[in-house]
Amino acid sequence: MVGLPPTDIPPTLAIKFASAGFAACCADIVTFPLDTSKVRLQIQGEGISASGVRYRGMFGTLSTIIRHEGVRGLYNGLNAGLQRQMCFASVRIGLYDSVKAYYVKKLGAKQGSSGDVFLRILAGCTTGAMAVSFAQPTDVVKVRFQAQLPHMPKRYTGTFNAYVTIFKKEGIRGLWKGTLPNITRNAIVNATELVCYDIIKEKIINYQLMSDNLPCHLTSAFAAGFITTCVASPVDVVKTRFMNSPPGQYTGAANCAIEMFKDGGLKAFYKGFMPSYMRLGP
Repeated sequence: MVGLPPTDIPPTLAIKFASAGFAACCADIVTFPLDTSKVRLQIQGEGISASGVRYRGMFGTLSTIIRHEGVRGLYNGLNAGLQRQMCFASVRIGLYDSVKAYYVKKLGAKQGSSGDVFLRILAGCTTGAMAVSFAQPTDVVKVRFQAQLPHMPKRYTGTFNAYVTIFKKEGIRGLWKGTLPNITRNAIVNATELVCYDIIKEKIINYQLMSDNLPCHLTSAFAAGFITTCVASPVDVVKTRFMNSPPGQYTGAANCAIEMFKDGGLKAFYKGFMPSYMRLGP
């Protein structure tokens, strides 16, 4: 056969980091417009964003952004988004196998057992928290660029200027603003999606609705993604609003959640639900 022979040598940590980051960047380029529409919907009705352009639904938001800002408006903040993926995905995915192996060695669990599922969730939450802590400044800058409305004066002239300006005006805490709700959201997504996927797939097969094939896996993934979005959306909206907020608007993430509930009720916590699901479900 033509080509290189297969090897049993596992990829190095550097290869894992690079491949995870590159793959995440490719996915981010495709889905970034959905993320931008999610952010615009999540901040709508808050402060200055309450005036000016109005967004209605995912497709309405996408078309409104194109009409007022051009296609480039959908990719506002992409530089920070790619920086985030290189920081976040490389750590979260690149370290996953090593962290899981560590937990297996320390706690012990048989392959396919409930303990194994727990360790996978634990490893995902651990590497996710590490990745969020490392990549948080890039996420803050990305969100602030995506939240830049056409009728508002520009807050930053570029990505590097954003890092410098935030540091000067808000200090080091400004760059890591919203870290706790971000870690919480990541833990919810990791735990809920994995558990729901396994349970739904098991029920579909047990009730003989489908065989264990690709359609079954896709159905399970979409259903698990929907449930996960329902559970994680409130924290995600709080995270976005808190990270985008100027100094002094909220005393903390909890205060942000309280003010959201006062202004918009329970519905405010599910703004941007459809683009969130479209990014997470598939």
